[in-house]
Amino acid sequence: MNVFEIVPQVWAVSGRVTAPPGGHPHDLAAAAGMAAWRAEEFLAGRALLRRLLAEVTPGAESLRVVPGANGKPALPDRPDLAISIAHDEGHFAACVGVGRAVGIDVQQPTEHLAPGVVRRCVRAGHEAVNALPPAERSREFAWIWTAQEACVKAEGSGLAGGPWTVDVGPGQTTGTWKGFMWRSLRDTFETPLSCAWEAA
Repeated sequence: MNVFEIVPQVWAVSGRVTAPPGGHPHDLAAAAGMAAWRAEEFLAGRALLRRLLAEVTPGAESLRVVPGANGKPALPDRPDLAISIAHDEGHFAACVGVGRAVGIDVQQPTEHLAPGVVRRCVRAGHEAVNALPPAERSREFAWIWTAQEACVKAEGSGLAGGPWTVDVGPGQTTGTWKGFMWRSLRDTFETPLSCAWEAA
């Protein structure tokens, strides 16, 4: 597991993981009643988060993870730690921040991407994105969308926060939105992945 420190006290990790045998009792209880495929995704994401917590804040990996506002996960016994988890088609990501809210998103490029979706989500530069060959267009859009989604996840608003309103241009790797900073980890991860964090 390669842990990446984005800025001091904000860490991210990503990769293909599977749900481990057994698992944390709180996670197993939360997954009870889920469809088998959903439980597997859920437990794999939680396992990756707990591995990251063990690496960067030893001891916190055993704490309860509960859904907070808009379903954003939280550690009620360590309110100084903020966490975020994402997954898409077998790719998982997790982020931990000390003393600041964080959000992370990972996205596999979609096979079919309508030009109208690009126009809606990419305010400046949508013409350039739509002019790319289909595979490149989908990949570039995935990078843009992960930055947008990471921002609203850090805010705790999720889709209700309108990720498509976050200004992210093609090729952009860093930016700000409201009281948050974001970074697309294009030089670190092959699968599109971005992280946002509350500005100090």
